[in-house]
Amino acid sequence: MVVGTGAGFGAGAGTGAGFEAAHGQFIQAHLEKRKGERRGRLERGHREAEKLFCKNVWWPLRGSFEGLHPEYEVFDWRGMSFFCDFAWITGQVKLVIEIKGFGPHVRDMDRKKYSNELNRETFLTAMGHIVISFSYDDVADRPELCRTLLRMVLSRFQTEAGEAEGKRASITEKEIVRLAHTLARAVRPIDVVRHLGVNQRSAVKYLNSLCERGLFSPIRASGSDRIMKYELRENSAEKLWR
Repeated sequence: MVVGTGAGFGAGAGTGAGFEAAHGQFIQAHLEKRKGERRGRLERGHREAEKLFCKNVWWPLRGSFEGLHPEYEVFDWRGMSFFCDFAWITGQVKLVIEIKGFGPHVRDMDRKKYSNELNRETFLTAMGHIVISFSYDDVADRPELCRTLLRMVLSRFQTEAGEAEGKRASITEKEIVRLAHTLARAVRPIDVVRHLGVNQRSAVKYLNSLCERGLFSPIRASGSDRIMKYELRENSAEKLWR
């Protein structure tokens, strides 16, 4: 079960005022909607790590806090309440985001707490949430990587029925890159046909386009010019989602 309401802040909310003003409005709006422990948890829980995620990762990527809920209350399989660092909720999407410092989440956690945390994440997934975690060190020192990974996740939920052909092609190419990572081997046109439900000609067209962009390398049959499969090149995912 998920509870909570959200406030939306479009890109215009922070374009002139900057991050600090937009972030302050974002937190204040949520405080005004909450009472009791839900309000207290936001006052106590949204601190350095969570604000740093907003500043270094979310704000540069989205330019808006629309749909984002800080210190979001959920209930586990026992009906016990706990709070996630963030939840992004829009339409049918329920994305839970956790920022984990090494100390409290690894070094200082006993075995029972560690087991409970893993069980909560599994339960949230069973309830239809998507759960992702970033380390505090990456949020602080490698935010560009966090933005790339988060962009990859969010891109799966931003397809609209009336989008232009060029954008549709881009989303298809991203899905082929995901497929290559999942297979952990070179991709054959038949893999794309089965995964995307397109015909052989379209599969080859998409793969050749990815080769032209330097994201894949064609692998030819021995002693022939015929391309048999396509190998994902290093750092292709980061290049595609920039």
